Amino acid sequence: MKRIIVCLKQAIDVSHLKVDPTTRQLITVGAPKKISDFDKNALEEAVRIKEKYPGAEVFTLTVSYEDAKAVLREALAIGADKAYLVSDPSVQNVDTLGTAYILAEAIRKIGHFDLILCGEASLDSFSGLVGPRLSELLNLPQVSSVRKLAVEGDAIIAERVLEDAIETVKSKMPALVTVTREINQPRIPSLMMIMKASKKEIATWTLMELDIQKEKVDPRIEIVEVLAPKTERKRILIKGETAQEIAEKLAKALIQEGVVGR
Repeated sequence: MKRIIVCLKQAIDVSHLKVDPTTRQLITVGAPKKISDFDKNALEEAVRIKEKYPGAEVFTLTVSYEDAKAVLREALAIGADKAYLVSDPSVQNVDTLGTAYILAEAIRKIGHFDLILCGEASLDSFSGLVGPRLSELLNLPQVSSVRKLAVEGDAIIAERVLEDAIETVKSKMPALVTVTREINQPRIPSLMMIMKASKKEIATWTLMELDIQKEKVDPRIEIVEVLAPKTERKRILIKGETAQEIAEKLAKALIQEGVVGR
């Protein structure tokens, strides 16, 4: 039986973020949360592998300082068999190293697995460090930036994207893979799948239950400031008597600014 663990992050839906025009700080209050997009691709890939191997299992694992059960129910509706949530107020400011450490300890408690799938990066911070750090802590071979994945016996064959090349690699399992958004198109769960998800198990652990001391996850990285990029507009107003005259003036202005060619 193959067991796949998918690491999911409950992330802010960045499409709903607003910016304070005076301070350029992001306004996150009230912004909805969702499964980080890359992680949803990882989950979809795990479910597709499970569908090819009868008896295979997909577990999801999430670290959050707040309630993430709505996100986990969605993961279960997509096709995960069981969800694990490490929920503790002390992880609110945890950095990527602390997150990887918590995930590693939780995976050790879960027990046997054949494959760990992660998104290439999270949608909000986009550091891309949790997957590599987790593989190091668990002493696993890691294949990153994967856009195509196949399981053959006790090995995986992955096609990964490099800056100027495409590379195909093979690794024995257990292994850790981080995927790109190009790997698949995540499914939308049906009403029947959503109803079935309500009966699936969500196991919740605290740091104490994982025997993790708070000092182990104290952040080493300090985020000093997060600001939206500064933008300045020329505020040029184009006027004319007719729509054709305005269009001609606009075209000339765009050519002068180098926005379009002649």
